[in-house]
Amino acid sequence: YRFSLAGTTIPSITEQPVKSLGKLFDSSLKDTASIQRTSKELGGWLRCVDRSGLPGRFKAWIYQHSILPRILWPLLVYAVPMTTVEVMERKISSYLRRWLGLPRSLSSAALYGSSNILQLPFSGLTEEFMVTRTREALQYRESRDGKVASAGIQVKTGRKWRADEALEVAESRLRQKVLVGSIASGRAGIGYFPSTRVDKAQGKQRQRLIQEEVRAGVEEERASRMVGMGQQGAWTKWENVLQRKITWPNIWRADSLNIRFLVQAVYDVLPTPSNLHVWGKAETPSCTQCPGRGSLEHLLSSCPKALGEGRYRWRHDQVLKAVAESIAKAINTTKGHSKPKTIRFHRAGEKPTIPAGGRLGLLTTATDWQLEVDLGKQLKIPSRITSTRLQPDMIIVSDSTKQLIILELTVPWEERMEEANERKRAKYQELVEEPTVNPWRWDAEDLQGGPSA
Repeated sequence: YRFSLAGTTIPSITEQPVKSLGKLFDSSLKDTASIQRTSKELGGWLRCVDRSGLPGRFKAWIYQHSILPRILWPLLVYAVPMTTVEVMERKISSYLRRWLGLPRSLSSAALYGSSNILQLPFSGLTEEFMVTRTREALQYRESRDGKVASAGIQVKTGRKWRADEALEVAESRLRQKVLVGSIASGRAGIGYFPSTRVDKAQGKQRQRLIQEEVRAGVEEERASRMVGMGQQGAWTKWENVLQRKITWPNIWRADSLNIRFLVQAVYDVLPTPSNLHVWGKAETPSCTQCPGRGSLEHLLSSCPKALGEGRYRWRHDQVLKAVAESIAKAINTTKGHSKPKTIRFHRAGEKPTIPAGGRLGLLTTATDWQLEVDLGKQLKIPSRITSTRLQPDMIIVSDSTKQLIILELTVPWEERMEEANERKRAKYQELVEEPTVNPWRWDAEDLQGGPSA
């Protein structure tokens, strides 16, 4: 029997597939052909963007804001196994590396990691797939419709990864956090980072916590892979190095070559002599300037010839100049702000009202700051303050309030930042702890900037 509408015969599913909510149903009633078609469509989109002639960063933006949201819906409505999603992500990663000018050896954990020392604004397809399917399983199980909640609907994602198991693991981790309570994160005190307990969360807030825990599990796997990489994961050993997050505005404003160099330097995949030797592009791994091994650490901080020729000193002075310009601008800003003469009290439990302009810090305590920098001449602490042979990189002096701020700049290799900080602080420790008969107040700070990050 054939159905017809207004004289037009409706084709059967064997003659013409039916599409509902983006899902295609054919005579086989299986998703195999649709999954293969989705994979081919993804490859076609990537090739189309690749051949568009746009700059690489524009191509990467199209992936993040157009291709990724578009591909997630077919991955939601079809029973796509995890292995297929991983193949898709590898294909995406290869195009992203090409568009950003990065080497093929760069790990995908460097592209999508959210806890890396350098974070890029890209989302991994595998992570988004896992979060999406976990959210689907959670919606089925906690549906307001009792029949849906009790139906025991299974979210099919293959044998390698199961959404129901991931949901149980995430809930178990959250329950464990409730039992453990507040813990210290990094060097911050207990309670510095507020968190919501899952046992007190309901509705969308609870779903958000579970999804964040799934993401945390994925990020832990990435971090464990990075720790196992002796070269690209060397940043995991860096201490006192601030995380840096590259946003899309940063990418638009910066030169693409600068972004490329930054990523390659942090993950040690620059074409150094040692890397070129490993890649089969050079016969020896030796430095071109000295007999040492030409690693990134050697070139940026340990080459004796570069040190003798003043290259490291030139880099130090360029960073010092940029810091001095920023401080000089801040000093000029504080000259137009008068010191607050009244104290604004607030009741217990209320947040204090911050005056217009925000907190300007130590520079607001005086209006006659004088900045002196060790550029082009040897800088010495004025004799009217104290007698010393120490030569800091920068001093800020206020005669009216008798304050002296000493700034010392260091550009060490990232793994040696803690050591450099202790060395610089010990250098001025005796000066800062000078007897109180001296009416001047001291403050010595060490500014650090890594040569790669």
